[in-house]
Amino acid sequence: MDHLVDGLTEVACDVLVIGGGTAGPMAALKAKQRSQDLKVVLLEKANVKRSGAISMGMDGLNNAVVPGYSTPEQYTKEITIANDGIVDQAPIVKYASRCHEIIEELDRFGIRFQKTANGDFDLKKVHHLGTYVLPMPNGDTVKKALYRQLRRERILISNRYMATRLLTAKNGRIAGAIAVNTRSAEFLVVRAKTVILCMGAAGRLGLPHSGYLFGTYENPTNSGDGYAMAYHAGAALANLECYQINPLIKDYNGPACAYVAGPFGAYTANNEGKRFIESDYWSGQMMQEFYNELKSGKGPVFLKLNHLHSDTVSEIERILHRVERPSRGRFHEGRGTDYRNKMIEMHISEIGFCSGHSASGVFVDEYARTTVAGLYAAGDMASVPHNYMLGAFTNGAIAGEHAAEIAGEVDLPEFDSDLLGRERERVLAPTRRADGIPPNQLEYKTRRLVNDYLQPPKVTAKMKIGQDRLAEVRDDLETALVARDAHELMRCLEVSSILDCAEMAAHASLFRTESRWGLYHHRVDHPEKDNANWFCHTLLRKIDDQMVSEKRAVQPYLVPIEDEERTAYDRLRVSKNA
Repeated sequence: MDHLVDGLTEVACDVLVIGGGTAGPMAALKAKQRSQDLKVVLLEKANVKRSGAISMGMDGLNNAVVPGYSTPEQYTKEITIANDGIVDQAPIVKYASRCHEIIEELDRFGIRFQKTANGDFDLKKVHHLGTYVLPMPNGDTVKKALYRQLRRERILISNRYMATRLLTAKNGRIAGAIAVNTRSAEFLVVRAKTVILCMGAAGRLGLPHSGYLFGTYENPTNSGDGYAMAYHAGAALANLECYQINPLIKDYNGPACAYVAGPFGAYTANNEGKRFIESDYWSGQMMQEFYNELKSGKGPVFLKLNHLHSDTVSEIERILHRVERPSRGRFHEGRGTDYRNKMIEMHISEIGFCSGHSASGVFVDEYARTTVAGLYAAGDMASVPHNYMLGAFTNGAIAGEHAAEIAGEVDLPEFDSDLLGRERERVLAPTRRADGIPPNQLEYKTRRLVNDYLQPPKVTAKMKIGQDRLAEVRDDLETALVARDAHELMRCLEVSSILDCAEMAAHASLFRTESRWGLYHHRVDHPEKDNANWFCHTLLRKIDDQMVSEKRAVQPYLVPIEDEERTAYDRLRVSKNA
């Protein structure tokens, strides 16, 4: 077991990047390339070589904006419509304008993308409107290729350090972060001129149907730490009532991957084998139709491939069973299922926060700046909607470049030293109890309550009960949580973040009194969209130790949306005549 060590080290840098998955390495890389004189530190609670949601690779890019297939304006329309129009388009336009050059750069890193006989990128259509899906034949090499670039630029990497709180100066500007070693519990203070949060989704918020704590749709190591840290630093978080809910293989912690199988002719079907939605793009409205079919007499819902040629199925298996979730093939083998012989049962995932697949995240502008000076966010925890992996790369690059530029213009801020003392007491409290509740038990209880009271369809009375029950869990966390070693201490810190996210989910969901984004925010007692009062962002932040929500107007569109286009995703269901 990992023994506890009493220690404290302080270091200083220009740019601190927290999170070594997808956005983080790219942010660190671009910050260093902007100025070789800058000291850039990349902090990761696991090991950058094999961490984050892409630790086992990825089967393709879901949102590649490539000339000849789509334009930044077309993509901006797509994302705006899929998110019920509640987006600030500036970050989306910036992403769509930059992502092609990022794809070309990743290709030069050795991350190969599928190409035509002419050597052009070979994109496939899945979205309702545009063509954006770019397969990756050797997607298992992503982390290796990224790590080579980090070593080439000699970026300072601190593995096995879990950030717990951000440091701020008296003027409110960000000043660095406090971290704890996950093997020894030694403390590290990293002072910084700018900080970039790239800590992934809140993947362990709801409890999977399997009951396994780590059997989540999202990477389970992403426990919402970034969301919690941003909240406690006073940053605004946007649209946290817009949950992530995705289709997945029944009893398996992975997507059904209609994104991959769709271009080959596969599709989502009901128990009659009939297609009931025209697009497998993961919008909230698509998930609402999925849920409706699942609960109807035509449920369960299936991924249908058994009408395809065996060679086509073999090609799909080659992609799906090799990268991202290599256990998928073994799961099907253990169940005795074969794509060629029968449809594969699907279900819906547990809830989470993830801008990569929905729109809930730390509020950022087109330069990845949060509402706290000097603090940036990118990837699945920033508010640019439907980001996916390429969004994490691209917005990570944008954040790194801008943070480096600002770091070259400001002095290293002084931080509130009292915060360090208070944080050490908070973090180490579970280690000073002789007996109590282990973190896995408190986590299970928290996430079961999330399922019982916060899972859509949402009911006001249930969510209020949920808030009361979560307050009881908060009392247990602060008075009875126990850690016997450094590993359990890390789990205690993750439980704290999960509880923070659960409380934010309830608060935000109660604040927006309408239904919006299909299943993501389906409120049974407020069933209609209310554009007159709620065509806006909701921003949640911490003010005087209280959780507060407010409305923020959607900024004027840079790309106009016609009235007929606005309702495109409301017409996903296959008509009876068809």
